[in-house]
Amino acid sequence: MKFTKGKTANRLTWQARAAVITISILTLGMLSACGGSREGIIVAGSTSVQPYAEILAEEYALLYPESEIDVQGGGSSAGITAAESGIADIGMSSRTLKEAERSLWSVEIAKDGLAIIIHPQNPIGNLTLEQVRDIYTGQIKSWGELGGTETKIHVIAREEGSGTRSAFEELVMNKEQITPKAIVQNSNGAVRELIKGDKNAIGFISLGLVDIPRAGEVKALKLGGVTASRENVTNGSYSLFRPFLFVSNAEPHGLSKDFIDFTLSEEGQRLLVHEGLISAAEGEAQ
Repeated sequence: MKFTKGKTANRLTWQARAAVITISILTLGMLSACGGSREGIIVAGSTSVQPYAEILAEEYALLYPESEIDVQGGGSSAGITAAESGIADIGMSSRTLKEAERSLWSVEIAKDGLAIIIHPQNPIGNLTLEQVRDIYTGQIKSWGELGGTETKIHVIAREEGSGTRSAFEELVMNKEQITPKAIVQNSNGAVRELIKGDKNAIGFISLGLVDIPRAGEVKALKLGGVTASRENVTNGSYSLFRPFLFVSNAEPHGLSKDFIDFTLSEEGQRLLVHEGLISAAEGEAQ
């Protein structure tokens, strides 16, 4: 099996990503027309789900070497659009589907906590949701207003169309707008890198990525005294979490169905839990 990571997808416009994905489909079609036995699918969308899909695809590759899974990023909205149009076989979303999208087939593969992160040398350790909201609306501008040093808060947010941003807006912002002065980044990894290098910054990322690649590079804040952890998401005491979805324009079949079945299998769920996510079964138990 050939497994391809979409390393440059986040730096491309949607039109460019669509062109790349279309070329991949044409390539697969030519292989089939030439009598090749390799079967392939494209999985595209949320940059939050992407690293976990890549891990699943790598493991799947060991079991089925004659299949090809091309994993691309691009954001939740782009992935849903790609699945709806058939450009991608499976779309990845890290937010719930909007009303207009609910005619699509979807399945929750896991749940993920949303962590509010700061630099580890920042003395602040706990905030309320209201304080986080006030930071992101621009009402609170200095760490000194929260008991920290008298330094300006550097607000970092995800881009429009990001599932992580949509989840943050739904769970934290209470219909208020994120300040236009926020520094916008196009992936969780980019937000994490900025926080790691800026003692005055604050951002939000997937809880499963807080300690990746190394623990201690960023710090997840407690919210209302509750630690941001997988256990606290599972028991319901930590309120910031969102679904990770696979989406398709119709009932999956062939390799798409097999890959989704593998993701939902005991082995697939074990891999996701090992990487810090909450299994689909645990999510159903809430």
